[in-house]
Amino acid sequence: MFSLTPGKGQILLLFPLFLLGLMYYPVVVHLVTDWWTDANYSHGFLMPLVAGYFLWQRRQEVERALERPRPSSWGLLIVLGGMFLLILGQVAGELYTQRISLLVVLWGASLFLFGWSLSRILLFPFLLLLLAIPIPYVIYNSLTFPLKLLASKIAAWSLSIIGVPTLREGNIIYIPNMTLEVADACSGIRSIISLLAMTVILAYFVSGWLWRVLLVASAIPIAILTNALRIVGTGILSYHFGPEAARGFFHYFSGWLVFLLSLVILGGVLFLFRGRK
Repeated sequence: MFSLTPGKGQILLLFPLFLLGLMYYPVVVHLVTDWWTDANYSHGFLMPLVAGYFLWQRRQEVERALERPRPSSWGLLIVLGGMFLLILGQVAGELYTQRISLLVVLWGASLFLFGWSLSRILLFPFLLLLLAIPIPYVIYNSLTFPLKLLASKIAAWSLSIIGVPTLREGNIIYIPNMTLEVADACSGIRSIISLLAMTVILAYFVSGWLWRVLLVASAIPIAILTNALRIVGTGILSYHFGPEAARGFFHYFSGWLVFLLSLVILGGVLFLFRGRK
């Protein structure tokens, strides 16, 4: 059995671990601050716990891999590549690259010290940790605007179908007594980020790669359609009961309602896919 009692080799590991901690301390602090302040990534606090759970689920395999380590020199190359990413990110002032480099270095170190058997086990937990890292704002903004337009088109079309007079210009929808501006929060990007993280976790419990991929991909249309439904609800309330009915409590509450609806639909998709191979 692998002993947790510190041996000579394990003690020697403390020094590079200490250096690693010094190098990545500001990166990790900034990342946790983003989880705390950016509602798009508040799920980041959960991802290390979920990753730890999946690792614990395979604890016997981990133990066997630690008992019979087969170090690979490829790991050292990956560690050096990860450190290069850190330097590149610091020079460019790009946080995403710096944060990704931490995962690359840790995964490369596991390969260098213990071999492929442990590194393969770590792949899925590390993928979950990857989803906790905020995407660069260049990409975030380039996704948000097309999503706003798509949600606006679907909502305007739906409102006109049910008899609400509608005129759309870009992401602005005019109805007789109110102008609806589809903001970033209604684009669906926030739901997509959260649902993607959730579907990747749920995919673990589905058999077959095809169904796993389809489950993860379902997060995108579910997020877009439910957010469009939120805009439609706002338009209906405003048209029939006045703008005040569509503001305040409803606007706040509808965000949670839409997310709950997304979870229900996602549960239905999971139910359909489970048991298929």
